[in-house]
Amino acid sequence: GYLRGVVKELVHDPGRGAPLAKVIFRDPYHYKHRTEFFVAAEGMYSGQYVFVGKKAALAIGNVLPLAEIPDGTIVCNVEGALNDKGQFARASGTSAIVIGRSEDSGKVRIRLPSGDRKTVPAECRAMIGVVAGGGRVDKPIMKAGVQWHKYHAKRHIWPRVRPVAMNPVDHRFGGGNHQHLGRPATISRFAPPGRKVGKIAARRTGLVRGGKGEKKIELQDLKQQLRLLWKIKIKYHQLPVSYTHLRAHETSLHLVCRLLLE
Repeated sequence: GYLRGVVKELVHDPGRGAPLAKVIFRDPYHYKHRTEFFVAAEGMYSGQYVFVGKKAALAIGNVLPLAEIPDGTIVCNVEGALNDKGQFARASGTSAIVIGRSEDSGKVRIRLPSGDRKTVPAECRAMIGVVAGGGRVDKPIMKAGVQWHKYHAKRHIWPRVRPVAMNPVDHRFGGGNHQHLGRPATISRFAPPGRKVGKIAARRTGLVRGGKGEKKIELQDLKQQLRLLWKIKIKYHQLPVSYTHLRAHETSLHLVCRLLLE
């Protein structure tokens, strides 16, 4: 089934770029109302009915399990684990896309705003639409005062003083007649507080030359998976129907490679 709620108002949350929707639900077991705050989706309005549940319609602002959302749907406020109230695509103007699913393992694959792909359980819920408040970062910060008020609502992380500009009493990298570290930037994982600054427990430092390490690892994984497929001698007619359509100038081996990369 589903629960029906009504959006009473859209409210501003200090320190958050996206507006919140104040939604009133009827308690299914007691004679009372329950107030919940949702991260508002673009297009939500006060007085709107929102539906939460397995049988809810595929409409802006409704919340459904990922198992009920078709591939290619734009979603936001996606859960990473069941009933964790939403973990991904919650910032203003962001959204995720459902790109695939595995019926056997009960998993759904989504593409995050960063471009990364993540596999989450199909029971996890998501809201349909894009988070409201998009375009917030397009407005230029013309002066330092605007920046100060921006971070003052969040926490004291700006302005940030460089360690080499401090005195020796204030920081490990402070002091000296020229602004320089004066000591290695790497430090042990087990250093005491105050000394544990810089590159903590660094495996390596310096420029990353080549930049093809990740691609090599991906190719190695792909080769291993292809060897496994060759061992079990997968029959291409056993692939799902939606995957059996070869693209132009694509061989069966290319099809398997594309499926693995997806």
